[in-house]
Amino acid sequence: MSAFSPPIAAPPVLSPYGLYGLTALAAFATVLAVTPIVRAIALKFGRVDIPSARKVHVEPIARLGGIAIGLGTSLAIGLALFIGQQQYFPDSAVDSLLIVLVGSLGFFAIGLLDDLFMLSPLVRLVMQVIISGLVWQAGVRVEFLTLPGLGLTHLAWLSLPITVLWLTGVVNAINWIDGLDGLASGVGGIAAASSFLICVHTGQTTAALAMVALVGSLIGFLFFNFNPARIFMGDGGSYFIGFLLAGVGITGLVKSATATAIVLPLLVLAVPLLDMSAVILARLRQGQSPFLADKRHLHHRLLGVGLPHRLTVLTIYALTWWMGSLALVFVGVPSSPLIVGSASGLLVWMGWKALQVIRQVERSSG
Repeated sequence: MSAFSPPIAAPPVLSPYGLYGLTALAAFATVLAVTPIVRAIALKFGRVDIPSARKVHVEPIARLGGIAIGLGTSLAIGLALFIGQQQYFPDSAVDSLLIVLVGSLGFFAIGLLDDLFMLSPLVRLVMQVIISGLVWQAGVRVEFLTLPGLGLTHLAWLSLPITVLWLTGVVNAINWIDGLDGLASGVGGIAAASSFLICVHTGQTTAALAMVALVGSLIGFLFFNFNPARIFMGDGGSYFIGFLLAGVGITGLVKSATATAIVLPLLVLAVPLLDMSAVILARLRQGQSPFLADKRHLHHRLLGVGLPHRLTVLTIYALTWWMGSLALVFVGVPSSPLIVGSASGLLVWMGWKALQVIRQVERSSG
């Protein structure tokens, strides 16, 4: 070889899709292995969720499952970066991902403290705002919005409050929807899967990596969390999931499109965000604290009209996937019309099943 010959680049160890598959499998396997250990420790030390008037389970259930979710997701991301960073993941994007991951672990710590010591809503909120502010200071922030009719709008000083509001809002939306076995796990997993497909299509490979790791973790956790649940994720788990979804909403979705940028994360997370917003407005209209625990959430209302536990959860899954499929259409993901069509059919079928159950309940009670 001539002294002036260019160096031959080493071939990639895995294709991008192979690496994504390995990441999901690593997260899945880790959660599958760790969750029984976490459950045994939680039961041994009495870290359980006690039944109450606004809860649907009738026996104490181990919580702290968020430990397995956080560990599985983090380890899978680390493994993928170790294998493929030089080929597939730009340094700047990796830096942003690590900031989001650290923020997610910080929120997990807040939730874990709440699981262990029952923090007040105000203390939790202050801690959430502080960590969100630090993440903004580190460089993960909503700096501009592409608004229809206005074009690219730089936020200037509004960047900080909007970023903090987005991060804390999504976290609490996921936390508040965690009211039935498997509900937050499934909704979070579907939102992560939608985000993954969008990020892959738009070339946001590092953000896609975070989402596929979260999908793998949540599928593994659903083996223990779907009705009848043997363990709950706790606030630590829902906070971790919510922050990772919100962070990728900033680093992967908002920056991945033009006029539709602001719409993407709102569609992907529409179900928990609308549920939280409706509950807050209802509480405020009655002069109550927005943090008051009650049974106004969507899942409570569906249970209230007679839907069984599993059908309620599956119906909300279908609604979440339908909203996510609309986001795929906005960015032109291949076969997205087919995905929307199938998601619409699934949603209609679930609605028909729900209507049958409601009519049966009405006939039996009448």
